[in-house]
Amino acid sequence: MKTYLIGYDLNKPHQDYPELINKIKQFKTWWHYLDSTWIVKSDLTAAQIREYLKPHIDSNDELLVVSLTGEGAWYGFNDKGSKWLKNNLTPS
Repeated sequence: MKTYLIGYDLNKPHQDYPELINKIKQFKTWWHYLDSTWIVKSDLTAAQIREYLKPHIDSNDELLVVSLTGEGAWYGFNDKGSKWLKNNLTPS
């Protein structure tokens, strides 16, 4: 299973996020501590995840899905967030 970072900007004023967020939460393993940034674990490719999420954004929005290699550094997260990152960013 690979680890992916998902980032997005929904650009229409007052645009709502629930549909997109609900689709991301369907991944068994996910992390969300930053406003428009998620980390998920999946057997899908980055392109497959993009296609899975695209129906839940508009054509003027941006969506980024990138594979993470396991190396990371962070600051300011609580113990729970840091522990999740340490446990899930380790290369498999």
